[in-house]
Amino acid sequence: MTNKLFKLLPMLTVLFALSGTATAADKEVHIAYQTVVEPSKIAQADGEYEKQTGWKIHWRKFESGGEVITAVASGDIQLGYVGSSPLAAAATRELPIETILIAAEIGEAEALVVRNGSGIKKPQDLVGKKVAVPFVSTTHYSLLAALKHWGIDPKKVQVLNLRPTEITAAWLRGDIDAAYVWDPALGKVKESGTVLTHSAEVAKWGAPTFDAWIVRKDFARAHPDFVTAFVRITGKAYADYRKNGKSWTADSVQADKIARLTGASKADIPAVLRGSVFPTLEEQASSRLLAGGTIQAVSDTSQFLKEQKKTERVLGDYTSYVNPKFVLQALSQ
Repeated sequence: MTNKLFKLLPMLTVLFALSGTATAADKEVHIAYQTVVEPSKIAQADGEYEKQTGWKIHWRKFESGGEVITAVASGDIQLGYVGSSPLAAAATRELPIETILIAAEIGEAEALVVRNGSGIKKPQDLVGKKVAVPFVSTTHYSLLAALKHWGIDPKKVQVLNLRPTEITAAWLRGDIDAAYVWDPALGKVKESGTVLTHSAEVAKWGAPTFDAWIVRKDFARAHPDFVTAFVRITGKAYADYRKNGKSWTADSVQADKIARLTGASKADIPAVLRGSVFPTLEEQASSRLLAGGTIQAVSDTSQFLKEQKKTERVLGDYTSYVNPKFVLQALSQ
């Protein structure tokens, strides 16, 4: 899917230019979410976005950031949840999108798991093995970064492009030896596998990853109040978790709501939440994130993708693809 996406990106650039906000009526929006375990699923499950904005929201579930980018480019989606790798790829193609919120700084919530009995005991054992990962995803980026850190030529590993649900099915059939993925697929493969590394370690090797909420620039210009409200509601959910997360146990109401939206096991949800950092709005507005650090992170990711021959160039400046304005407005309300 990823190779096709990279080939389609020039066409998607044209689609962006031709399409408008793509809403059928005022106060109606299509938002792409993924099955990632994170605090704002509570607000989504409770209908808080609809209640507090008065908008009709069509929530659409996607399996990867690459798919979200394609939908946003076509005009079918106005806001979407993506990882840093597809974000960087889209920005490099100069698609008119902007990052409005860091959804999660990824740690152990994404991991490379090797099948028990696969014969993989150390990184070098990956050579010749079948490793599944969703292409143009944060886990794809992390896998390539880990292989580089270990001095392993990616061409010597059979890297397969599979969606998370396809990874689970392939794992159960015994078709793959390892997978780099997130929950709920991660929880499934862990049942009969061992973690070889995770994204917290890969971050220490110089390749941090994050998830983000992006918006079409035309939609943001037309409806800044909705985008600000979306950021405020999401930020409140993160702050609630940061303050009360210890009470979000496996048998809690919060775990039940997250499980229903993601398909993750309620028993796994507390540990998965601890595997990422969910920045508060104050942290979002800092120079470490939207006011500087995120821009550099997108640039660094793009440079790595170019080195891996996943993109053809790197822009001189990624500032226009990160916009802290809506966070600042949310903080002032």
